[in-house]
Amino acid sequence: MEIGLYTFGELTPDRRTGEAVSARQRIADLIEEIELADRLGLDVFGVGEHHRPDFIVSSPAVVLAAGAARTRRIRLTSAVNVISSDDPVRVFQQFALLDLISGGRAEIMAGRGSFIESFPLFGYDLERYDELFAEKLELLLRVRESVHVTWSGRHRPPLAGQGVWPRPVQDPLPVWIAVGGNPESAARAGALGLPMALAIIGGLPERFAPFAEIHREAARAAGRPRPALSINSHGFVADTREEAIAEALPPFLLMMDRIGRERGWGPQSPEAFRAQAALRGANFIGSPDDVVAKILFQHRIFGHDRFLMQMTIGSIPHDKVMRSIELYATKVAPAVRAALGARPAETPAG
Repeated sequence: MEIGLYTFGELTPDRRTGEAVSARQRIADLIEEIELADRLGLDVFGVGEHHRPDFIVSSPAVVLAAGAARTRRIRLTSAVNVISSDDPVRVFQQFALLDLISGGRAEIMAGRGSFIESFPLFGYDLERYDELFAEKLELLLRVRESVHVTWSGRHRPPLAGQGVWPRPVQDPLPVWIAVGGNPESAARAGALGLPMALAIIGGLPERFAPFAEIHREAARAAGRPRPALSINSHGFVADTREEAIAEALPPFLLMMDRIGRERGWGPQSPEAFRAQAALRGANFIGSPDDVVAKILFQHRIFGHDRFLMQMTIGSIPHDKVMRSIELYATKVAPAVRAALGARPAETPAG
């Protein structure tokens, strides 16, 4: 199993001081997180796209390119690119360039996004949410397949054989589909033979098992090999379970309650947070042993190939995040690999 991290570059006030770090400092901290993850042998680092004041990254490829210049082996992925409101040709070009900078370590995680700010910002109709995604994913895959593309659709000017450069080191450039709670999205990823990143950020994990089966069955029905599956979840690691909960709970509730007010959710209680940190909950918050047990528990459910943890939910002090990454990389990852008979990914050539 590949083991890694992802972040949205949270930029929210610290609960103790009431102040947020500067945007410049948050980016510097994020690059240090990528460097540390690479140095300690994690397999993947992802950065998500948002267009809000509480997340710093609007262009994952730019941040990942900065990380590529200061790392050697870790794979670098978006988490996600909101392709519904972007130009797939430009997304491909950006990640092809990232692939060249990194020596063949770039990936695109394509999704529709969990926030809607990009749609009015770039002039797209939110009512065509799924239509936009399906059409733009088709174009992204066509550009990935061929230098010269002839294509037409409803939401972008047609291509009449124009060339798309640069081309990446990897052929094909990996494209994952990010899925939340939509069975049709899982089926589409499987039918296209694409790996799927399944986000589980609440509820009982076993309730998401049908999504993995839908994904695999769609691939079988289309005559494709079994596609890879990633489980993406919230988490935080400290020396003890109580320390992890004490550090993660206040910023987590602060952020989730703020988002909840935007969407009409009720506030989450500390008791509910603790329940989600238990073995059958969604959040991987605890000691290294707790997190190892939970990854292996979910592997028995999903048989997944990759696990990515988002450990900066709300603004957690940078030194605490770095310690969490250290424990995750030096305690959790080796134990999971040993239990599953896996090894870290090899350093890409070049």
